[in-house]
Amino acid sequence: MASPNGGDDFESSLLSFEKLDRASPDLWPEQLPGVAEFAASCKNPITNSPPKWMAELETEDIEMLKELGSLTTANLMEKVKGLQNLAYQLGLEECEYMNNTYTPITTEHLSSALMPPGADPG
Repeated sequence: MASPNGGDDFESSLLSFEKLDRASPDLWPEQLPGVAEFAASCKNPITNSPPKWMAELETEDIEMLKELGSLTTANLMEKVKGLQNLAYQLGLEECEYMNNTYTPITTEHLSSALMPPGADPG
């Protein structure tokens, strides 16, 4: 154990005056890619132009985002379930439509289509 008188000498011997270059990516690599860019974009939160992703939104889209953002978790889950059910119903209707309108082409259809008008099929 260090003596009470020599404690200052011990602490001063632990000090390092080495200058570290913190700009070096080799010495201080970015731990999470993209964090530095995100932090730089957040330094000035007040901008005149909207973000890139918001520039393409129409008024209806923004209203829908506000509506969805105001929902509680349970209401949002209910809305998602409703959309899933709607997508399922749409798939069933599309399947039914395709089954009713699809006519398989058989050799009979081909032979009658290629036969000149008035010719005997037999």
